[in-house]
This record gives sequence, C-alpha cells and structure tokens, in this order.
Amino acid sequence: MNNSWSSFCEYIIDNYSSASKIVEVGVGNILEPSNILKDNMKNTEFNLVDIHPSTYKVIKEDIFKPTDSIYEGCNLIYSIRPPEELQKQILYLADKHSCDCIIKPFFTEDITFKLKPRFKLINYKKDVFYLSKKMR
Repeated sequence: MNNSWSSFCEYIIDNYSSASKIVEVGVGNILEPSNILKDNMKNTEFNLVDIHPSTYKVIKEDIFKPTDSIYEGCNLIYSIRPPEELQKQILYLADKHSCDCIIKPFFTEDITFKLKPRFKLINYKKDVFYLSKKMR
C-alpha cells in the first residue's frame, strides 16, 4: 500500500470490510485510494462520483441534485479534500441513506464549523479525518 494513503485506506478496510457498497464523492483526479480499497475489498461495490469526471470509471453526479440509486444501500460515503461548500451536502446524503460519513480535509483545513458537532475527529496512525456514524 502506498504510504500517502495507507493509513486512511487501512482504516476503511478494517472498519468496513463487510460493506456492500461504498461511495466516494468528489473523486477528482485522485483514484489511488479507491483503487487500493477495491483491490482489498473484492466483495464491495464502489461508486465514484464527481461533477467533472476525470475518467470513465467516475460517474458524473451533481450531489446537489443527487441520483438516489448511486447511494442506496451504501454503508459509507467518504470524501477526500472536499470544498467546504460540499461538506454539508455530503453529510446530508449520508443521513438520507443511513450510512456513515468520512470527510478527510486538507491537512491545513478543518470541516465546516456547523458540522463539527456531528463528527468525531479520528487520529488513525499517520492520518487525521472526521467520522460521522449513521443516524440511528
């Protein structure tokens, strides 16, 4: 596993190994984390979405006008370095589809202040990200 994504991917693999579906929002050009996850989670369906897909592997999706079938039945929605204006909508999608949500901001950024009470800061090995467990 590549060092730059190893801790983040290891956390997901260890905690979502039985997930039936995982969605990455705002993939951009960084496909390495999803490729690592796919290689290690063979029984999990992965949907990668972005408003401007960088490859045919990414579904064109506007999360402000979401296609519910992309998210239905997912266990986790995650996003790496999402702009602040997308964070609330990402959490909304996780709540709507009763799944966990991970947001991994830039190392110099934080999550939106209004969302902080919903998230727990996770320090996992060499990585830091925020986790919101599904609403029960």
